[in-house]
Amino acid sequence: MPTFQFEAMDSTGNEIKDVIDAPTEEEAQATIRQMGYFVTKISVKKSRKAEADKRTAKKKGKSFALGGVKLKTLTTFTRQLSILQDAGLPILRSLRILETQAKPGALKNSLIDVCDEIEAGSTLSEAMAKSPKAFNRLYVNMIKAGEAGGALEIILRRLAEFQERAASLRRKVRGALIYPISIVVIATLILTFIMLWIVPKFTVIFKDFGADLPPMTVMLIFLSNAIVHYWFAIPGIPIGIWLLVKLIRKFQAGRTGWDLFLLKMPIFGQLVEKNIVARTTRTLGTLVTSGVPILEALHITKETSGNAIFENLYQKVYESIREGDTIAQPLKEYSKPPFDVVAMFFWMFFVGVPIGLLLYVTRMNKPIIDDMVVNMVDVGEETGELDTMLYKVADTYDEEVTVLTDSLMKMMEPLLMIVLGGMVGFIVISLFLPLIKLIEHLSG
Repeated sequence: MPTFQFEAMDSTGNEIKDVIDAPTEEEAQATIRQMGYFVTKISVKKSRKAEADKRTAKKKGKSFALGGVKLKTLTTFTRQLSILQDAGLPILRSLRILETQAKPGALKNSLIDVCDEIEAGSTLSEAMAKSPKAFNRLYVNMIKAGEAGGALEIILRRLAEFQERAASLRRKVRGALIYPISIVVIATLILTFIMLWIVPKFTVIFKDFGADLPPMTVMLIFLSNAIVHYWFAIPGIPIGIWLLVKLIRKFQAGRTGWDLFLLKMPIFGQLVEKNIVARTTRTLGTLVTSGVPILEALHITKETSGNAIFENLYQKVYESIREGDTIAQPLKEYSKPPFDVVAMFFWMFFVGVPIGLLLYVTRMNKPIIDDMVVNMVDVGEETGELDTMLYKVADTYDEEVTVLTDSLMKMMEPLLMIVLGGMVGFIVISLFLPLIKLIEHLSG
C-alpha cells in the first residue's frame, strides 16, 4: 500500500504536515477530510532514488527555449489551473496535467521545474519563485496570498482576469500604432523609389534642354541627389536615434528623462499615461483584494509599472506609508514630476531648440495622476474599500484608452492622407512645371 505525504489546514487555519497510508490518492484525500482537514497538497512518498530517477527523466523532457513565456500562454495556463483547482484536484496533479498538455517551450520547462520543487517539499509559490521567466513577482505573491488564505482557485481566477484585461489593453494600444507605422513605412519606400530612380531620369531630360528650372524643381533635384548619394542615411538616421536613446536609457537619469518625455508628448503621451495608470491601479487593486500587505503590494506595483516616473511616485508613496501616512496624500503631493534636464534635451532634440524648450516648460508641471484618481483612492481608504475604488479607476482609464485609441485612429487616417498627398503633389508639380515650360517653348 503506497504512503502519501500531505499538507493540510485545520479549522483554525494551522498548517498540518503528515503521512497517511491508502490504496489510492482519492481515498487518502477522503480520509484526510474525515479527519477535519482541508488538503492543500498531497503526493506519493517515494524513495530518494526514485525521486532522483524521475527528476532526471523530467529534465530530459525539457526543450531548448529562448526568452520568457508569452502573456497569452500564461493567461491560458492560469485559467486552466484555476478550473482544475476549482474541481478539487490536488495541485501537483493539476500541474502535471497542464505540463503534459503544454507545447515544448519556456512554460513547459518551468512547469517541469515547478513539479520537481513541489515533490521535493516546496510550496507552489516557492516553486514558482524559482522560475522567474514564467512567473513574475506579482504572480508569485498572489499565489502566496492564495495559499495563506486557502483560496487558491479564487486567486488564480483573479489572476487570469487581470492578465486578460492587461492583454486586451496592450492589444488596443498596439493596434492603434500598427496602422500609422505601416503607412509611414510603405510611403517612405515608395518616395525613396521615386527619388532614386524616377527623379534622376527627369533631371537628365531637363539638362539636355538646358531650360531654367523653377525653385520647386531645383529643390526636388537637390533632395533626389542627396538621397542618391546618401541613401544609407534613410535607415541609418532612425537606427542611430534608436541606439542613442538606448544608450542614454542605460543610465538612471537618462531612463527617467526619456520616460518623462514620453508622458509629456502631445496626444501619444496621454495614451501612455492612461495605459500605465490603468495597469498600475488594477495591479494594486488585485494585490490588495488577494490579501497581499499594502507595502508589499506597492513595491510590486512599482516594479511592474514599466515607467521610471511612476516608479519614483510609488516609491514616495511606499516611504510615506511606512511613516504612517495614507496613500492619497503622497499620491497627490508627488504626482508632479520635478524639472528634468534629460527630458528637456529630448524635447529640444526632436522638436527644435525654441519650440521644444517652450513645450517642455508649458507641460512639465502637469501631474501624471489626476485629482479624480486621488479622490477615489482617498474615499476608498476612508470606507475600507480601496480595492473596489482602484478597480473603478482602472475600468475608467481602460475606457478612456479605448476612446483615445479610436479617436487617434480616426484622426490619423485623414492626417496621413493629407501629408502623403502633399508630398506626392509636390513631386508631381515639381516635375511637370519644367515640362510645361518646355512644351510651350517648343510650341513657340
